Amino acid sequence: MTESHLLKVCIFGAGAVGGYFGVRLAQSSAQVSVVARGASLEAIQNRGWILESEGQRLTSKVKAVSDPTQLGLQDILIIAVKSHDLESVVDKVKPLLGPQTLLIPALNGIPWWFCGESGQPGALGRIHCVDKSGLIESSIPSSSVIGTVVYPSLSRPEPGLTRHHSGTKIVFGEPSLAPGAAASLRLQSLVDLMRSSGLDAEISSDIRTEVWKKLMGNACFNPVSLLTSSATDLMIDDPGTYQVFKSMMSELLEVGNSLGLRPNISVEDRIALTRKLGHIKTSMLQDAERGRKVEIDAILGAACELGRKVNALTPTLDTVYSLARLKAITEGLLSS
Repeated sequence: MTESHLLKVCIFGAGAVGGYFGVRLAQSSAQVSVVARGASLEAIQNRGWILESEGQRLTSKVKAVSDPTQLGLQDILIIAVKSHDLESVVDKVKPLLGPQTLLIPALNGIPWWFCGESGQPGALGRIHCVDKSGLIESSIPSSSVIGTVVYPSLSRPEPGLTRHHSGTKIVFGEPSLAPGAAASLRLQSLVDLMRSSGLDAEISSDIRTEVWKKLMGNACFNPVSLLTSSATDLMIDDPGTYQVFKSMMSELLEVGNSLGLRPNISVEDRIALTRKLGHIKTSMLQDAERGRKVEIDAILGAACELGRKVNALTPTLDTVYSLARLKAITEGLLSS
């Protein structure tokens, strides 16, 4: 990534997260494009990409295509698809990847890079819940990846429109660097670009722990919202469900400790963070209500799988995962 030319930034996926990045980045000096399809592609081409955030309605004109070969190599590629769709798009992103391209997977749940490359010393091996065949790991160069954790609550009420509800923080970090290592020049340049576009971006020297800190909420609130059809405040305020969340998060902390992760937050404080956001429908509940496939495997299944890898007991996590997964299958939201 250099500053000697207009940076080319491509967003692969025009959902809620893609729109949050794409519309904001198009307000900066970067040349932004998007790979989209169907009604989203048509809407962006005809009226621009729209973001409603903090009382503002921003519209950005970007190059929108369905065929990534029309765009050429990119300086930055943000993959903003559902976790279960990543395997099906890895071949499509290859025309966008050059030797210096930064690839940012803005995904829910545990990413495929989380345990390190298979076969490397200390690596726990592939997480089957997120990379069943190993295609993702073999197709995306690990050296190009910048990890990210996206905290804002977002929705896509209609094609080409992202609505920002609450939260602003977006965290970036280098998976290849040891925790505590100084930020690389490419990481600092990336965060500077994000900030110049109005995004609340920050650097983490331990991106895996940051992923786990968000997962403590996502792995609990998402699947339980699928089971109960309830928003986050209603679940947290219900005494019985609150106790379920405490059990799940305690197990997640144990798994994290076994992985060498130190989120430095108590179960009660992590629940309180989500309670402050108010009446929020999780992304999984939004998908279920629209009849879309849900991300239960990457969000909770992967956590259960990691628990087995480190011999940690996860009875509550396993129970909720089994129930939520069966509900998703019976309602046509997930393939068995």
